[in-house]
Amino acid sequence: MMMKKTLIATALVGLFASQTAFASEETQELRKVIEQQQKVLQDLERRLEATETRVERTADVVEEVAESKSATTIGGYGELHYNNITDNKSGNDKKSIDFHRFVLFIGHEFSEKTRFFSELEVEHSISGDGQPGEVELEQAYIEHDFSEMLTAKAGLFLMPVGIINETHEPPAFYGVERNPVEKNILPATWWEAGAALNVKAAPGLAFDGAITSGLKVDESYKIRNGRQKVAKADASDLAYTARVKYTGVPGLELAATAQYQSDVTQSTGGVDTASATLLTAHAIYSIQGFTVKALYAQWDIDGKEAEALGRDEQNGWYIEPSYRINESFGLFARYNEYDNNAGNSDDTTIEQTNVGINYWLHENVVFKADYEKVGGAKDSDGFNLGVGYQF
Repeated sequence: MMMKKTLIATALVGLFASQTAFASEETQELRKVIEQQQKVLQDLERRLEATETRVERTADVVEEVAESKSATTIGGYGELHYNNITDNKSGNDKKSIDFHRFVLFIGHEFSEKTRFFSELEVEHSISGDGQPGEVELEQAYIEHDFSEMLTAKAGLFLMPVGIINETHEPPAFYGVERNPVEKNILPATWWEAGAALNVKAAPGLAFDGAITSGLKVDESYKIRNGRQKVAKADASDLAYTARVKYTGVPGLELAATAQYQSDVTQSTGGVDTASATLLTAHAIYSIQGFTVKALYAQWDIDGKEAEALGRDEQNGWYIEPSYRINESFGLFARYNEYDNNAGNSDDTTIEQTNVGINYWLHENVVFKADYEKVGGAKDSDGFNLGVGYQF
């Protein structure tokens, strides 16, 4: 009996020991698992902390950028020209280097609907007594959106005429010099002071209307000389301008402008009163790399003195095909005809042909070269080189 109890006790002790050993192994395995999970949790915790830190830094950067973003913007453009033109009639050759224009834009947004824009220009590098240059304020106006369809502006602004008058930054057009038709007939660049409305009547269809100061020609009745540039401008007779513009077809722009001024002399002493009407129209069509531009402009001046000079009619037109080979190179040719004495019986039409190339170092930096031939009432030829930029 005693033997059996001993055997049973020994068996129980062995079983207990084996169970204890098994439990100890499980405990160790559990501890290992727990330690591994703790390491994973610690790693996840570190990653979360790092992510939170990056998010906080990103938020700080975004906040700093938002705080630093200004409602005031600055831009501008400029162009340097080299002209080598031989005058075959008078011998007054033009061989010169000229920093023709240095322009600064300053704009400010008062709100999403109200903004200010200005353009200050230095022409020919230096101005002052006996110097060739000028300092000019070409734009300074307040613009306000009354609705998605109606926008108004008041101040000093560019007139809604022609192609280059409102868009004349060097990378935007071909040729070193601006075309002579818009320069001598319209006359670009042309700005006045007053108020204007822009109405977006339908997708791609817009109307502009403006009441502004007008031209003041002298006894020569040269249109370009009549620009007062809003410098204590005589406003005895205001000018009324209207334009219709259509851009509803991709690559196509059609526009026509009419202006009327009851007295283009502003009742200047010694000069007869003379009403003046400007009519101009242009078309631009682009398909892939090809673009064709065409413009016609004419002035009708109702005055005896203007008629006697043959300047009661002044007109001109040009056509310009061009091909943009790639982002860097483009070729163009332009034929111009204009006559500031079209009202007389003499052959006073001037013909000018330009052929050349533009090289865009950057979309906003351009180098230009063109050959120029002038015929008709003038006779000259030569070449022009230029560099321009905008920002």
